Formats: sequence, C-alpha cells, structure tokens
Amino acid sequence: MTTPGELLLVAIVEMAEGKVEVGQRYEDEVLAFLPKHGGSLEKRMRATDAPTEVHVIRFASRAGYESFMVDPDRLSLRNEIGDAAPTTRVIEVRDL
Repeated sequence: MTTPGELLLVAIVEMAEGKVEVGQRYEDEVLAFLPKHGGSLEKRMRATDAPTEVHVIRFASRAGYESFMVDPDRLSLRNEIGDAAPTTRVIEVRDL
C-alpha cells in the first residue's frame, strides 16, 4: 500500500533497436541512483519477446521523483549514450 505523499510508478522501458545491451547497462546504472532521491525499485522485469523492461518504482515523495529526473549524473549518463538511450513511458499508479 502507498502511504500519503508516496508516489508509485510503473515505467515501461523500450530499448533502442540494436542497442539492447547498452540500454540495459544504462538502466542498471540509473536505477542505482534511486535511493539518493528517496526511491526504490520494487520490481524489474524483462519481456520475453521484446527488448522491453517494466519497472515498479516507489518514491517517498513527488519531490524525490522530480529530483531524480534532473539528477545531473543521470542526465550526463543519458547524454553519453545518445541514440542508444531507451525511451520510457512512466505511469503513476496506486495500489488497490
């Protein structure tokens, strides 16, 4: 269950065509930044038939998510891999 103020997200991460390994390494590194922003990775899954990952991520607050999104280390890493960067759709969800 989410507590008041928490943010629960599902991220659908599509790896760039032909760049799956680079994208997965990028995700490994970026997901390691979550704790410094009050975030945690609850589940990480890979599609069996596509270069896609699904992440369930929880942040203690929306401010933590916002600070994660502008983290200079995350942005620098994304810039370094350029076109190999995955595309991500983030959906805010709630427990039922």
